[in-house]
Amino acid sequence: MQIALYQGGQSKIEGVADVVKLSSNENPFGPSDKAKEAFARCAHQLHRYPSTDHLSLRTAIAEVHGLDVDKIICGVGSDEIITFLCQAYAGPGDEVIHTEHGFSMYRISTLAAGATPVEVPEVDRTVDVDAILAACTERTKLVFIANPANPTGTFVTGDEITRLADGLPAHTILVLDGAYAEYVDGFDGGAAMVEARENVVMTRTFSKVYGLGGLRIGWGYGPQAIIDVLNRVRGPFNLSDAQLDTAEAALRDREYLEKCLSENARLRLWLSEALAEVGVPSDVSYTNFILARFQSADEADACDAYLKQNGLIVRRVAGYKLPDCLRITVGDEASCRRIVHAIRGFKEAKE
Repeated sequence: MQIALYQGGQSKIEGVADVVKLSSNENPFGPSDKAKEAFARCAHQLHRYPSTDHLSLRTAIAEVHGLDVDKIICGVGSDEIITFLCQAYAGPGDEVIHTEHGFSMYRISTLAAGATPVEVPEVDRTVDVDAILAACTERTKLVFIANPANPTGTFVTGDEITRLADGLPAHTILVLDGAYAEYVDGFDGGAAMVEARENVVMTRTFSKVYGLGGLRIGWGYGPQAIIDVLNRVRGPFNLSDAQLDTAEAALRDREYLEKCLSENARLRLWLSEALAEVGVPSDVSYTNFILARFQSADEADACDAYLKQNGLIVRRVAGYKLPDCLRITVGDEASCRRIVHAIRGFKEAKE
C-alpha cells in the first residue's frame, strides 16, 4: 500500500471534442503501414497460442541492432522487463537506486518486490553519477538509469555512464532504460556496455518512435546469465502473435523510422525555440518531448488549465518533483503550432 497508483497521461477533456493529446510521448504519425498490415493478418490466427521463445522477433532485433539473439528477452513493454529485474534480483532487505526525477515504475517495481527504493538527487535535471555512487551500499542490488531521461529529456554521455558502471559494487546490476534511445543519433542505448560487462542490462521499447504504445511491446538485452534468470520468471505466453508480428514489421521498416526521427528532430527544435521566445525555456531534449519550465508551480498549473480550456492536453510532472514544469510531446506540425499559439496567448493574458 506504499505504492501510489500510476497516473497515465490524460487523454480526454470533459466537454471538449477537438482535443490534441500531447501528454504521453506518442508518435503523432502512428505505426508504419507495414506494421498495421502485419497486425491485420494476425486476425486469422487468434485461436492459436503464440510462440513461447519469441524467436522471430528476437532474431529481427538481433539483425537490426547487431546483437546476440540469445541475450535478448521480450516483454509487455519495457515495464515488464523492469518488473522481472526487480522480481529476480531484489527483495526484502535489498535496495534499488533511482534518481529523483526518474521514471515512476522503478520505485513501483521495487516496492512490489519487497525491496527498498533509494532516491538520489540530480543536478539541473540530469543524472548525477557521483550521487549514485555515494548512495551505493552492500545492499544495493539494482541501479536504474533512463538515458535519455523521462520526463526531463536530458542525456548522460557515454563516458559518464562508463564511470558509473566502473564504480558500482560488483554485486550491483546497472539497468540502462533506453525507451528514447532511437532519438539520439548514433546511440546504441548501451548495447556495447552490455557486451563488455557482466552486470549491465539494457531495456528498449516499441511504444515511442515505432508508434506501438497501444500494443505494449518491449525488450531487454543483457548478459546470458541474467537473461536466463529473467526467462525463468517470465510467463511463457506473455506476448501475443499480434504483438510479436507487428513489432517485427515495425522494426524492419527502417525508411519509416527515419522519416519519424527526422520530423521529430525538426519539430522539436522549432517547438523549443518558439516557446523560448515567449519566455518558456527548456533543456536541450534528446527525446520526442520537451520539458517546458515556468517561473513557478502556480504559473505551470495556470498554464495547464488554460491549455485544457483550449483543448490541449500536456503532462503535469509535479509527481516527478518538477512542479514548475509541463512535459509537452512533440506532435505533428499543426499540434506544435497550436500549442505555441496557446502558450503565447496565456503569457500575453498575464501581462
